[in-house]
Amino acid sequence: MTSLLTALLAVVTAAGAAIVLVETVHWIVKRLGRSSPLLGDLARTAHKPFLAGVTIFAVQQAVRGFADDIPVPAWVLHGLVLLLIGTVAWLVGALLLVLEDLALARWRTDVPDNMKARRVRTQVVVMRRVTIVAIVVLTAGVMLMTFPEVRALGASLLASAGLVSVIAAVAAQSTLGNLIAGVQLAFSDAVRIDDVVVVEGEWGRIEELTLTYVAVQIWDDRRLMLPTSYFTTKPFQNWTRTGSAVLGTAEIDVDWSAPVEPLRAELRAVCEGTDLWDGRVCVLQVTDAVGGMIRLRALVSAHDAGSLWDLRCLVRERMVAWIFEHRRDSLPRLRADVAPGERVLAGRVDRPGGDAEADDDSRVFGGAGDGDERAAAFGGPEEHFIPATSGMRQ
Repeated sequence: MTSLLTALLAVVTAAGAAIVLVETVHWIVKRLGRSSPLLGDLARTAHKPFLAGVTIFAVQQAVRGFADDIPVPAWVLHGLVLLLIGTVAWLVGALLLVLEDLALARWRTDVPDNMKARRVRTQVVVMRRVTIVAIVVLTAGVMLMTFPEVRALGASLLASAGLVSVIAAVAAQSTLGNLIAGVQLAFSDAVRIDDVVVVEGEWGRIEELTLTYVAVQIWDDRRLMLPTSYFTTKPFQNWTRTGSAVLGTAEIDVDWSAPVEPLRAELRAVCEGTDLWDGRVCVLQVTDAVGGMIRLRALVSAHDAGSLWDLRCLVRERMVAWIFEHRRDSLPRLRADVAPGERVLAGRVDRPGGDAEADDDSRVFGGAGDGDERAAAFGGPEEHFIPATSGMRQ
């Protein structure tokens, strides 16, 4: 009984000493963290796993020290080993997260020229997830190897590893493909976090990039979830692949009489009067002239996709308002030439004041050759009338 009480007192003392030691170190690191972002992040992230690991290690050593004096069940010692392995893995993961956060803090994405920062951020985020998965898998493997039964099965498992790997590869083909695609996207620069893309007919930005899926934030705050393999197997538009500055168009239709030069001057005034324009491109061109109208295309540039959208809408609004206010005669119009009614006689047209006879080469139903026979077969009665608006009637 005395030995049991002594052992319990030793375990409690070891746990208390470990807690006091960890809290003292935590207080010192936290104080130093006021002037060092690295130490501040370390104090916040690694405190709990460090406390758990040191405490479990102290308790384990105390129990082992009295294992000869008191009957300690084997499952208690084994459980302490498993807990120690888990807390060590937790601490290693926390330290790696601190280092990754330190790398992310050096590259800001809230600046105009952030292409390199977005590339580094994407790679670090993907590697963080790979690191976590690797730590979990390795920790689980080490824990399993502490069981004698699992170690005894190791030889047979290795012998059948080839067959198992084939079966696993076939069963998880889609998942493995997404995992490989995620790593490929992280290091190929095909797409990065905060890139502006057009996928599945939707315009948005890359909000999250993981090993299995990519979250695209649509312009209206919807989220489009796509597997990572989508971006390695299907075409998509990346508007910020080499830079954030982009070009866009605004098209309007006007009458042929519209003056182009004054419209160019107005477009230049609109662009120079707003901070949405980046000063690179401001061009007005006639791109089409059919149907009695001409199509004007205003090509403008902006610093980013959001500014470009607002600039295109502004250009379209101001150009339409200027035309309506200053050149209303240039608005689109429809022209029609309305002629008097015409009387058709079995293959010829009588026009007021015109000659009823026409050259034979201008007729299909009538004239030389077998035209008269076709007229008799398709024309019906000798005389019928074609009103100008109702088609052919007898």
